[in-house]
Amino acid sequence: MSRRRRSTEAADPQGLIDVLPLDGGQAADLRESGLLDLALTHRSYSYENDGIPHNERLEFLGDAVLQLAVTEKLYADHPSLPEGDLARRRAATVSARALAVIASRLRLGEYVKLGRGEDLSGGRAKVSILADTTEAVIGSVHLACGQDVSRRFVLDLMSPLLDSDEFLESSYDFKSRLQEIAAASGLTPVYRITETGLEHDKTFTAQVSVEGVVSASGEGHSKKDAELAAAQNAVRAILAERGETLIPRG
Repeated sequence: MSRRRRSTEAADPQGLIDVLPLDGGQAADLRESGLLDLALTHRSYSYENDGIPHNERLEFLGDAVLQLAVTEKLYADHPSLPEGDLARRRAATVSARALAVIASRLRLGEYVKLGRGEDLSGGRAKVSILADTTEAVIGSVHLACGQDVSRRFVLDLMSPLLDSDEFLESSYDFKSRLQEIAAASGLTPVYRITETGLEHDKTFTAQVSVEGVVSASGEGHSKKDAELAAAQNAVRAILAERGETLIPRG
């Protein structure tokens, strides 16, 4: 006889308030505004509870607050970096993966109000839900405490990642970077895939070439992973030949 999985109740948001980078007065403003409770209400919970308001509008606002705060910080901290390098740093820092890392450190998943189905399917650990809820929390702080506080709030949250070359490298979009390098010469990378192994355990090999010359190859257990590996090897080789670093400091 199979056991039925049980959904879990969201934890008291006071526990979250206690670990947010806010002072006592700011935390009180956030709590009394009721906006944090809204920020933690997922659409699936709304659907199962008579369509009560959910957090997507706050998520929309929080995304804009996050983007501006991070952009200003990168612009000030890296005065010699060109726009392309700044954009790559920002993209990595505000990505869903980065926001999910921050959410995990706050144990944010414990506080999200989810519908039963979403909860049972592991919603509290889903990257998309954690990232979206983080943006909604940022939006709630912005409305409850004002622009200056929300900017500092974002930078306090994101500071562990803003200057982490290790994290930036792990989030680097090698395929897009190779595309940019090739496009600068009016060229386009071309990928060719081969596969080996049994149907249930295949290994894919990708060769990427520019103008018919094989630049690099890579392997993976999916075509996508193989292409990413090939692009990574190509970009690293090109930058090494140019004497450039993957993550310029500026």
